[in-house]
Amino acid sequence: MQASFGDDNKTALIKTSGVLLIVGGGNVEMGLLKELKNAGTMVIAADGGANACARAKIVPDAIIGDMDSLDGRGDWEQKTRIIEITEQQTTDFEKCLYSSQAPLTIGLGLTGKRLDHTLAALDVMLRYGKERRIVLVDETDLAMLANSAFSFAVSPGDRVSIHPLERVVFTCSKGLKYPLDGLELAPGERSGTSNMATNGRFTIEPAPEEKGAWLLLLDKRHLAPLILKLTR
Repeated sequence: MQASFGDDNKTALIKTSGVLLIVGGGNVEMGLLKELKNAGTMVIAADGGANACARAKIVPDAIIGDMDSLDGRGDWEQKTRIIEITEQQTTDFEKCLYSSQAPLTIGLGLTGKRLDHTLAALDVMLRYGKERRIVLVDETDLAMLANSAFSFAVSPGDRVSIHPLERVVFTCSKGLKYPLDGLELAPGERSGTSNMATNGRFTIEPAPEEKGAWLLLLDKRHLAPLILKLTR
């Protein structure tokens, strides 16, 4: 099952009302991949991300990309939907995003291994993350893009990092060791790395007029409760 598209087709071909998992060709934790698949999550492999799915003995619901790093394409064509997109202006991650619709998208294997791929993934998050919820997960952390107030419960003493992707001013914060009250963060100027939750639940509030994007970074063990919060 396959389809090919050129430069001008940016249609949402894959749609789900649940969680969508995009698997890339970077470092993928097999246990987490299997856990998400077993929970009923729709899985899209971003080109060579299908190789990780094969190692986990998982058949993705679709494989999307320019197919320059997919192993065993002939075998995959008998098992799942292959959507080949030939344009070279975007990464395979972005091809997966503009070809899909979902209320929450989780990305595995899209960071790590190669720094240029990690930077490209963050750039794609900035372009798409204001319109849809995207969470990237690596071997240690999860990163969620936000541009509005956000509250979440962790354990006292847990690390809470805030990294600006754009200039953003925060009105206040609650439950953090280092308050963000009146603080302006901007790429290349100031970030909020290694803050800490004091009482467990924390709240971060940008100024009402602010639309600047920032990343919330937490230990990846918080992924399951974060998914619950974002899909309520």
